[in-house]
Amino acid sequence: MENVGNYVKKKAAERQYKAEVMIAGEQLRLRLHDGKLIKDRRCYLRTYPNCFVAKEAIDWLIAHKEAPDRETAVRLMQHLMAHDIVHHVCDRHSEYKDAKLLYRFRKDDGTSPFNTEVKVFMRGQSLYERLVAGKDSIMKEHEEKGVKYQRAFPGFEMIDWLLHSGEIPNRREGVDLCRTLLDHGIVQHVALRHHFFDSGLLYQFCINFRRRRRLAELLSESESRGAPLGQEEASDSPFTLRKTAPEEGNTSFLSVQPNKEIKLVSAVRRSSTTSLSGGAGGYFSIPPSFNNAAPVKCNPKSVLKKKVTIEELMDAGAPYMRKSITIVGDAVGWGFVVRGESPCHVQAVDPGSPAAAAGIKAGQFVFQVNGVCVLDLDYKTLSRLIMTGPRILVVEVMESLE
Repeated sequence: MENVGNYVKKKAAERQYKAEVMIAGEQLRLRLHDGKLIKDRRCYLRTYPNCFVAKEAIDWLIAHKEAPDRETAVRLMQHLMAHDIVHHVCDRHSEYKDAKLLYRFRKDDGTSPFNTEVKVFMRGQSLYERLVAGKDSIMKEHEEKGVKYQRAFPGFEMIDWLLHSGEIPNRREGVDLCRTLLDHGIVQHVALRHHFFDSGLLYQFCINFRRRRRLAELLSESESRGAPLGQEEASDSPFTLRKTAPEEGNTSFLSVQPNKEIKLVSAVRRSSTTSLSGGAGGYFSIPPSFNNAAPVKCNPKSVLKKKVTIEELMDAGAPYMRKSITIVGDAVGWGFVVRGESPCHVQAVDPGSPAAAAGIKAGQFVFQVNGVCVLDLDYKTLSRLIMTGPRILVVEVMESLE
């Protein structure tokens, strides 16, 4: 049963990553069109419509800081080729070459492989865009079981909207559509506890389609999937501190409770906050910096006032409250550090991270991660467990009431 659960989680993570690559590819296609790099070109007495020169695209990626060097830029474009987003105009080259060769986006010539996943993804993107563009969008702040969620919507309101907008002929097909979107990682129950129902349960889109994707993030994520588990505290580990440059006046990582003004519960992935149209397409106002600054090291002194045993933590009269928190990691992790063993605790939280937005606080004890009890684990084992799991974490924590 556990193997089945791991398989389902793995497939969900793969689908979500595929969706991220498709969005990044589409955003790049539109930007290259805007930059006039994609146009009809003539080669050997033949005209190839809507194509671009490979070398010019590499120049553009470097000029727009999407890649630090030509080698990385080639790998980025090869990544898009591997996902059937870009191809050579005559399909004579299976590799992307930094040369005066012509390539084309499959969406520009209608050769995209329209399998079920692609169709579901495109339907989800279309619905998201219509919902965001609407004046009275159903995606608002809602509360479920005492927790507030941003950009959430009740299941029955989504079905009502689909009917009103002509997307579906009846409520039964609306439920089927939304369940398909959930199965493909496009929408989810806010607490990841229910499938889709035509009811008052709250749901959210897992993907912010308008957030600007950086190709380098997707490439590094793809490569990190094959990284050995034994790499403790690697630079891409979700348990190292953020790679973003510190704000002025903030010279160290805060290993205390974040500012109480951080109330957002919707844990969304962050990158740039501007959409292709120049509008505010993200959920956060400060985009991360992709410099080469070394990660800040966490405070080695424990944030706990005293060491707590599992027995003390689980005692019926113990002053601890348990709660479930959902975190959707971004390209550089979740933004919190765990330390200790049996039980582990949250040592530090990046104030601008998905973890902080979701409600993770320093000093909380980690009880469960994605339904697995982790009380008897040390922090290294717990780190491995989370790094090999999906990007969406459902963390049950216990915090002191004193």
